[in-house]
Amino acid sequence: MKHQQRGISFIGILFVGGVLVCAGILAAQVFPTLVEFQAITKAAAKAKEGSTVAEVRTIFDKAAQIDDIKSIAGKDLEVTKEGEKTVVSFAYNKEIHMAGPAYLLLKYSNTSK
Repeated sequence: MKHQQRGISFIGILFVGGVLVCAGILAAQVFPTLVEFQAITKAAAKAKEGSTVAEVRTIFDKAAQIDDIKSIAGKDLEVTKEGEKTVVSFAYNKEIHMAGPAYLLLKYSNTSK
């Protein structure tokens, strides 16, 4: 009586391994941008304590120096007032080169509450 073999073939292992390696490389490139986005969000929340636009931008720039934020500067912030509250908004894009002419475009934006 013959028994059929079960399991994954060597080619299947190579394919699954290749997909996992590509996903890991992509995740390793995206993760630092997510960390920087969180730092920018934290700095914008801290900057909204300023009373003037110039003060808000200065507070953000000081926080950006501490957290090593390179993607956005104080001059890129949109500062508005809603009643008595200062609202700080920002938006920026990050491009990650994948291969050849292919890029991954990440669009980040947030508004302080």
